Amino acid sequence: MNSIFSLGRFLFAIPIALFGISHFLNLDRLSAMAPGGKIGVGLAGLGMLAAAAAFILKKYDKLAAVMLAFMILLFLILIHIPEYTRAIDAVDKMNAMSGILKDLIITGASLLYARHTASDSSIIG
Repeated sequence: MNSIFSLGRFLFAIPIALFGISHFLNLDRLSAMAPGGKIGVGLAGLGMLAAAAAFILKKYDKLAAVMLAFMILLFLILIHIPEYTRAIDAVDKMNAMSGILKDLIITGASLLYARHTASDSSIIG
């Protein structure tokens, strides 16, 4: 049963890595709505890739999980909630709400990872 549970680390890291890659592949489109423009989007993508690598390698993974939670919470506050409030039609509101819920899920999962799964507590205890 433990081997099944250990898959969770990879099932969490892989989508985070893919989100990071997508930030680079969609740099122009994302920079139009993100604070910091292209630099902000690139740093966010790099942060996600670093977090995913930390989860897979189990090195600084607690720090990475907490920092990822903080970064995604900022996305929620700075991007997705304002996007929801600006949305006019039902489809745009639904898409924005999906972004809000995705951010809440990732933030919660990151904090759960930091509390229950992370193995490297060398920087934050």
